[in-house]
Amino acid sequence: MIEETNVTIDEPNRWRLDTPGHVGWKRSARPDDPEKYVMISADCHCNEPNGLWHKRLPDKYQNRLPRIEVDASGVKWLVSEGMQRSRLLDSHLEGEDHIRNKAGYDPLDRIKDHRRDGVDAEIIFPNKGLSMWATNDAEFGSAQCRVWNDWAWETFGPYNDFMSPMAAIMTADIDLAIAEIKRVAQVGFRGIALPCKPIWGAHDARHPNYNMALFDPMWAVIQDCDLPITFHISTGRDPRAARKDGGAIINYAAHALSPTIEPISCMCASGVLERFQKLRFAAIECGIGWVPWALDAMDEAYRKHHLWAFPKLKQLPSEREVILAYGFAQIGFGRQLLENGLLNPTYVKAPTDARRQEAQQHADERAEQQSCQPAHVGQTTSSASAKWHAEGKPPPRSTRAGSSSMHFCCCSALSSLANFQQRVLNRHPDGGSTGLGRSPRRTIRLRWRALAGSGMGTADKRACV
Repeated sequence: MIEETNVTIDEPNRWRLDTPGHVGWKRSARPDDPEKYVMISADCHCNEPNGLWHKRLPDKYQNRLPRIEVDASGVKWLVSEGMQRSRLLDSHLEGEDHIRNKAGYDPLDRIKDHRRDGVDAEIIFPNKGLSMWATNDAEFGSAQCRVWNDWAWETFGPYNDFMSPMAAIMTADIDLAIAEIKRVAQVGFRGIALPCKPIWGAHDARHPNYNMALFDPMWAVIQDCDLPITFHISTGRDPRAARKDGGAIINYAAHALSPTIEPISCMCASGVLERFQKLRFAAIECGIGWVPWALDAMDEAYRKHHLWAFPKLKQLPSEREVILAYGFAQIGFGRQLLENGLLNPTYVKAPTDARRQEAQQHADERAEQQSCQPAHVGQTTSSASAKWHAEGKPPPRSTRAGSSSMHFCCCSALSSLANFQQRVLNRHPDGGSTGLGRSPRRTIRLRWRALAGSGMGTADKRACV
């Protein structure tokens, strides 16, 4: 990216140059590595066009959509239903930050970024659209989700074999949720995004949660449609709980990341995974370092609080048949995960040399035909893309994706992952069906059963295979 844009990376962004990879690795995710790991970007975001929901929603919802208001003192405030208003700071972005802020609008620009950064496929989430769930009005939330789903498929559907948006589902009304799940499955989405809490807002014992049997019809439909589930951070309640000094860090660590443990606990501790054994799920953008602690905590609670722990599970919440077989933390080895189509929902394979050359040619044509200004979202302007659309084929799979599409690489929490793998080995010394047949310290290939997703950052995580 630096060479292609002639932008000097400033100090606050210099950390991006250190990832991915680690001292001692014989292979890396670097684009120029001849033995490059296949990289799946499991938490990308896209920039929706301004006014998307205003243009597509009925008049009755217009004054309830997120908006900017200016007070009598000239201060700008972002106002969104379900969230406290926040003051907009005047920001003058430069260099890398400026490029990243202007990128990610157009699929073909994203392909160029893929080529630069060495990513083979990406899973895409909303950006402005993360506020869709910030309402207790199920119909309003569902209407917003439908707008995102329609636009996301219009924009990225032709590229779904390597650029897969997650369909947003409003869970405050189960019937509405089930109807939309069936619709997006028929359209062709490869996965769905559920909010971390089914009812938006602070903790309220009167609100139903995913551990309750009333959601069983929804789980049944998701299982029948064979759709992996994602739980993205900051989608259950307003994460902006702290103010003043350290607020940004406190809110991210304590009020955005950690609440993602809640839906995972709901799935593991309530018997949902025993009743619906084909469900697959992933926690997005919340890292992986907490997984060993969370599994231990759930087991500890099940034992210590056995008088109150219901239902009685066939195994502990962390046992293999619950977590490793059904859930989000199955660990495996080998490139065969990709080659056999086991890596859901992208099902990508390592691009062949011909595919790489085709992607290179396509991106070069794109660069020649367009100016530096990104095309408007949803527009497909290059002749090459028009040809692929006319032939009913997606453009060639790229081999790289970039920080200019709001991406950055993270291969994080390796020690925590190794510790988790050691726990599995201790429980199953022979490796069993987990495929753990070697030292976990040498393990750098991980598989989330639902998605190849983990990491620590604000935009996008890469899983090495």
